[in-house]
Order: sequence, then C-alpha cells, then structure tokens
Amino acid sequence: MCGLTGFFSCHPGQAIDESLIISMANEMTHRGPDELSTYIDGSLAFGFRRLSIIDLSHGHQPFYNHDKSIILICNGEIYNYKELRRELELKGYGFQTNCDVEVIIHLYTEYGCDFLNKLNGQFAFAIYDKQKNCVFCARDHFGICPFFYTIADETLIFASEIKAILKHPKVKREVDLEGLDQILTFPGPVSPKTLFKNICSLPPGNSLIFKNDNVTVSEYWDLIYPEKALLDTKPEKYYLEKLEDLLIKSVRYRLNADVPIGFYLSGGLDSSLIGALMKSINPNVPYPSFSIGFPFDKDMNEHSFQRIMSDYLNLPNTEIKFDSGQVEQNLKQAVYASESALKESYNTCSLALSECVQKSGLKVILSGEGADELFGGYVGYRFDKQRVLHQDFKTLEEQLEDETRYELWGDRDFFYEKNYYEFEEIKQSLYSENVRQKFGSFSATKNLKINHGRIKNRDILHQRSYIDLKLRLSDHLISDHCDRVTYANSVEGRFPFLDIELVEFVKEIPPDLKLKGLNEKYLLKELARKYLPKTIVDRQKFGFIAPGSPSLIDGSIDWINQLLSYDQIKKQGYFNPDAIENLKKRYLKNGFKLNLPYESDLLIVVLTFNIFLEVFNMPDLI
Repeated sequence: MCGLTGFFSCHPGQAIDESLIISMANEMTHRGPDELSTYIDGSLAFGFRRLSIIDLSHGHQPFYNHDKSIILICNGEIYNYKELRRELELKGYGFQTNCDVEVIIHLYTEYGCDFLNKLNGQFAFAIYDKQKNCVFCARDHFGICPFFYTIADETLIFASEIKAILKHPKVKREVDLEGLDQILTFPGPVSPKTLFKNICSLPPGNSLIFKNDNVTVSEYWDLIYPEKALLDTKPEKYYLEKLEDLLIKSVRYRLNADVPIGFYLSGGLDSSLIGALMKSINPNVPYPSFSIGFPFDKDMNEHSFQRIMSDYLNLPNTEIKFDSGQVEQNLKQAVYASESALKESYNTCSLALSECVQKSGLKVILSGEGADELFGGYVGYRFDKQRVLHQDFKTLEEQLEDETRYELWGDRDFFYEKNYYEFEEIKQSLYSENVRQKFGSFSATKNLKINHGRIKNRDILHQRSYIDLKLRLSDHLISDHCDRVTYANSVEGRFPFLDIELVEFVKEIPPDLKLKGLNEKYLLKELARKYLPKTIVDRQKFGFIAPGSPSLIDGSIDWINQLLSYDQIKKQGYFNPDAIENLKKRYLKNGFKLNLPYESDLLIVVLTFNIFLEVFNMPDLI
C-alpha cells in the first residue's frame, strides 16, 4: 500500500503548480518512501507515494487504460487480482505489469462503477475519467485503507491522510466539535466525521463521484446479518471446516508479496492462530513475530503467553518492553500519526511495534484485528446474555435512557458500553461554557446515523457485532490504531480476519456457535485447537491496554502539565478549566486506578486533544 492525494475542479482554471501536489504527496513520505509520482491534466492533479511490495520494478502509478482517457491511483492490495486478471484477459484486456491494482483500471472500463464487490482486498483509489469529466473514488469494505476528502471553492481535495489535504491553500483549519464529541462518546471517530471541520472520511464500503461540482456518496457494501427468523443451521462440522478453508485462503492471500513478511504476536487467540496458519502454509519460512508487554505492571503484561506461543511455533520473536515513560515519549507522534485525539494511549505501543518491524527490514505485517467483532470476543457479548433488560417499573431516568437507546440503535433494550443519556451530562460538564451553548447542534449521541434496519430483528450478538464494526473497528482499531501507526514507520498492515469472502461466510454462522453459553469465540477456538497449545486457546480474554493519563500526570512531566494547566485550558476555549482541574485531582488521589477498558479515561482525551491542537496548529475557540 501507499499514499495517494489529489485535487480536481470540473472547471478549467489557471495552470496547476506541480510543487503543490508534490508538497501534498510529500506530507505522506512515510506511507511511500520508495517513490514519488505525479500526474497533472488541466484542472486535475494526482500525487502518489509508493511503498513497493508487489512487482517492485514495474508497479509505478498512475495506471492508464489503452488511450489514457482513464487514469488510476490506488493505495492498497487486491488479493484476488490473479483471478480477476484471468477473467479480464479472456475479455481481451492486456496488462503492462504484474501489479495487483492494475486490474482496477480494466474493471472500471468493463463494468463502470459497478465492479467494487468483485474486489477482495484493502484499497482506496481515485479514477479520473476524462470523457465524463469526473473523479470516481472508493474505500474498501471494512475501511482498512483511509480516504479523506473536502470540497473547497468547487474543488475536490483528497488524500490518504488529512495532513496532505491541509497543505492545499484552499483548506482552512478548524475543529469539528461533533468529531471531538464522538471521541469522548464512542470508541473513536465515526465516518464521515473527523476532528477537522469540513474534512470528511469516506465511510467503509462506500464510493464517491465528483461531477459538475457535486459529490455523490453511495454505499456498495455493508455487514448485513440475516434476521433471526431467517437464520439457517447446519452441522457444526460444516461451519468448522469451511471456516478453516476460508481462513487459510485469506492468510495465503496475505502472504503474497515480493518483500519479507512478519506478524504481530500478542499472546492471545487471534494473532497466535494467524501465526500458526502462516507456518502451516509455509513451514520452511521463518516468519518473524513482534510482541509488546509491560513487565512493570503484571495486570497488563502478556510476555509469558507470547513466549509460550513463539516457542511452540519455533519462530523468531522480538519482545518490546514498555512502560509509562515510553508512552509519554511516543504520545505526540501517535497523535500526529492518528490525526486525532485518542481514547487510549496504546497507539504509542503500536508505534513502537511498527518501528521495530521497520528496523528489522520488513514492510508487511499480519495482525489479528476483526476476530473479536465477528466472533463475539468482547465481554459485552457475554453481558448481553446475562443482562435482564426488562423491568416492570422504570424510573424517569431509565425511561430517558431507553429513549436515547432508541435514537441511537432503534432498540430501547440494547445496551452498548454505557448509559448515554447519563453520559451527556458528564460531557457537558467537561466543555467550556461557549461549547456547552452549542452542544445541542453537535452532540454525537443525537447526530449518530446508524442504519436501524440493519439491527432490527437480528440476534443480539449480531446487533452488537454490527455496531462494533461501525463504531469500534473501522475508524478506530483499523484506521487510527493500525493503518496510521503502521504507516508512520512505512509498514503495511494486513488483516486476515477482514477478508470479504470470509466475512460473508461468518455472518451466516449461527450466533450460538460464536458465543456458546458464555464461552466467547467458541467456533474459532475449536478451530484453533488444531493449531495452538491448550494454554493459549483456553486462556481468559485479555484486553490490550496501556498506561493511561493517571500514570502520565503522576510523573511531573513539564510539557504534559503545561498542556493540562488551568491557563492553557482556559485559553484554548474548548474545555472547562475547573472541570479539568477536578478530574486531575481525582486521577491523582492515592490508590486511584481506572477500571480499563470498562471506564473511559476522560483525561487522556483532553490531553491528546490538546496535543492535536498543538501539532496541527489548530485555532483556539474564541
């Protein structure tokens, strides 16, 4: 994968200065240190930074059709490109390279905009169609590859990272208060919102057409679970065997590269199974693994399980030992890479991991993200089974909470993470008076747009899985936690559990084979018993957390104290300085400890938001 950027106006104007598109592309040199390329035609400019992984000598971009009337730049990997290439060759199309993304240019020529569900991969691309005078863009099914855009002065400006968009002189820097409220409220930002006002994130599974000064965004895929009445049930053996076949196929796809590959090893079920399948597919390849732990905090440390697994696989493993001091050292870079305030500090750990991968000479890493959301791996899935949702009598506050849930999910009885009506009051107490006066217009709880029709009449496990995909996985775990911090060190992340063919099968697996009784990820564990030691399969679920704000403010670190000082908070104008002082006092009490991941670290959001204001030169709120 790489980094793409560009801008396009439907109206002929003054000549484009090539130095502008070069400067935009160079803001993402970390995404593609191997090559810079540009393309300019009339009022269109494309910029591209390449990280060479497949067809190292010939995969230069842009790609063109036969008469150069269609031009493509693509950040991503098309895993089923060999099958698609054979199909296109039978239709008479010729290829200039062995690069996987070249199939997109011919798919567009053959099928127009209707080819997206033929792709199995992780991708974000832009196609310029000269004859139609339009730009067609798309982001992959799960949002693995980012795609940001804005419209300024009738010009579409887009990029893989927002920092490239900010280089364009027509773009203004301003905080989006709804984006900030999303980060406080949900696991992370939710497309199309970002923390930058008027800069949008193209939602996963969506495409965009810019023509005649209009942007049209369309959904081409979503995770649509079958309704409860339509759930089919086959023997457990059928699901187990097909799951194994499709997961092996997915891992095999993601081992296709002309550069060395490794994997992250947390010591949990998901990453361990990916590593075991890699070795099963290529037993003679010594795939290196990379692990991180917290030896100074036994509640966070997983090194013992990581060593069990690396010894079992007999593959080289690099251990990173982390503490709150290293969290502090990496925090500004993590915010800059993520282009957002952060809900947790573990992006700093991910940065350290990708740096270690890069120093080891690798460009590609496989990881286990997605399994928890698809197989019922979080504690919330178990709580759903245990929770008594219906009561004979409800207080007024409980009734108001029900109404809030109905607005969010279309279901008064569905509980997701917290009581959102109650949390509205907590958030408002944190905001400054100026922000509080506008709260009704930007409240994330009031403005969230979840398709209730995709939740209604579904099993409760599938309800939570769908919302996890929308609120936790795509824009948070995959985007700011994976893509942005791996690419900060020129490393591509690949995620075998997020294979479209695999996911289309997983959504048909009966819920009681995902959560059997209170045994989460039951079917995946049954598969894993064939490949992993019992100690790893049967260990208790361990959420990956890192030292939070209590550790950081307890360290008397001058720059952190300055960012959280009363005068600084008051000057910036976003938060209530008195409320932040009270929060600091609470977090500094002897014996205080956040119950992560069940309790929100509100102060880390405030701290990283203040870092965000600083590193992106954002204005104070007057």
